[in-house]
Amino acid sequence: MLKNLKIVELASVLAGPLTGTFFAELGAKVIKIENKLTKGDVTRTWKLPTESKENSISAYYSAANFSKESILLNAKDQIDYEVLISHIKNADIVITNYKPSTARKLRLDYDVLKQYNQSLIYAELTGFEGDESRPAFDVVLQAETGFMYMNGEPNRNPVKMPVALIDILAAHHLKEAILCAIINKLHTGKGKHIKVSLYECALASLANQATNWLMEAHIPQPIGTQHPNIAPYGDTYNTKDGKLLVLAIGSDKQFENFCSLTGLEFKKFETNAQRLSKREVLNSEISKYIAQKTSEFWISQLELKNIPYGIVKNMQDVFKDKKSEKMLLKEVIDGIETVRVRTALI
Repeated sequence: MLKNLKIVELASVLAGPLTGTFFAELGAKVIKIENKLTKGDVTRTWKLPTESKENSISAYYSAANFSKESILLNAKDQIDYEVLISHIKNADIVITNYKPSTARKLRLDYDVLKQYNQSLIYAELTGFEGDESRPAFDVVLQAETGFMYMNGEPNRNPVKMPVALIDILAAHHLKEAILCAIINKLHTGKGKHIKVSLYECALASLANQATNWLMEAHIPQPIGTQHPNIAPYGDTYNTKDGKLLVLAIGSDKQFENFCSLTGLEFKKFETNAQRLSKREVLNSEISKYIAQKTSEFWISQLELKNIPYGIVKNMQDVFKDKKSEKMLLKEVIDGIETVRVRTALI
């Protein structure tokens, strides 16, 4: 779809490379410029204990880099800098996650690069706003924007998400901004300087948890997998065969259907407000019913009644499922067979 697009990726770690990968999956030519002085993107070395120390890449690096032409350059070296500029001169998009001060020092900020390419879309990822030079790794943002505080179990230490959630959300925001800039360029012929910060992306992704505070002065607390506004939603129950089942009942009608299936007394918990106020009692009763039957039974019956549910799975379980197969992308990088989950779902 985007085979005529050329992108120069001056980004490392996750958010920027995921953005580049999205466009590569859609056929764009993506030139990934890696730092020669550090032997490339730092995630090349972010290896599991089981990964070979000899390999030039890691599974982590593979997750965010697909179908790119990688070039090692030292932007401080004039010859290498000119090679880089030669690519930027005929590029449509540059993706960067330098600190603003570093970009200026390397002569890779928008004001410099637009002199070489007036129609350039310059997509800049920063950690915080303005010229703040503070390092902004994902866990820092999860802490600073409320995610860690409300994540986890009651009376336990805060917990971060097991994926770099803010980086992934920022990649989605950046993709959207770039696509808007491409549409604008089609109409005007003009390039654009796009700036997306991890901090603002994190705030924008707080959704209902933000409005619970902004409108009702409610500070979200760690409640495990449960939902602060709906019950039973995110509540988990053990089946007879030892599986963990999660319910996501979002309406009174769905709950009525669930009651007809289990024998639970609907009138006791008829409204969502009643279910929230009596959540502990409700879950105790549901647990007794769920424990009497196997996961296979509940899967068949819950689907029959159109009741939202899930079985808690580990990674092995997830990728055993045939539905996951179409999501996998394989590629040989530096002689190493790699596989990752696609980001472009078109």
